[in-house]
Amino acid sequence: MVKARPAAGGGRWVEISPERLKGWLDGFYGRHDGATEDALTLTGASNGDTATLHPSPGLDGVADIDGLLQGIAKPPRIGLLLVRRGAAAVGVADGTTLETSKVERFYVQGRTAAGGWSQQRYARRRGNQTDAAVDETADIAARVLAGHTDLAALVCGGDRAMIDLVLEDPRLERIAALRHPHLLEVPEPRLNVLEDAAVTARKIRIHLVP
Repeated sequence: MVKARPAAGGGRWVEISPERLKGWLDGFYGRHDGATEDALTLTGASNGDTATLHPSPGLDGVADIDGLLQGIAKPPRIGLLLVRRGAAAVGVADGTTLETSKVERFYVQGRTAAGGWSQQRYARRRGNQTDAAVDETADIAARVLAGHTDLAALVCGGDRAMIDLVLEDPRLERIAALRHPHLLEVPEPRLNVLEDAAVTARKIRIHLVP
């Protein structure tokens, strides 16, 4: 069963793996007594329900359903950047296979309930530790990603603010330009989390209304 979650502004989102997309499309046509296609939007013939497909990262130039089906047959190579305060994971995925990866853990002090001078001191220390984690993540990303000139997209996950800071590094300017707008929701990065992200990143997101 495909799980759905509410969409801001109405409707709901579902995510479909490329291997299941053709079957899902057949099901939509069957449930709605046929459908019309307008670019990447299907409209059911029986009740006007719509399904708007958002291609996998790296297939942003796809203009219609046929083009999407052709594009997912040979998935593009993508970069992955997962960042949280305690860890970062960077990799290159060809399909669902990680070709290369690096995972690093950081120590960032937890928040304190103390007040006054002590609280300020802890806040400065925490800020310095976060800055160091951002710098080290940028170093890792530059080593793992910058040498790959054939990446079709960069998929990020985790802490958006930290990711933004990492991608400000001048060495990552070309990679940052490939950043896909959808942010993956991930726990603290580990190798298995990065492997799961390589699978999740390929899914086609579909906005269903109603």
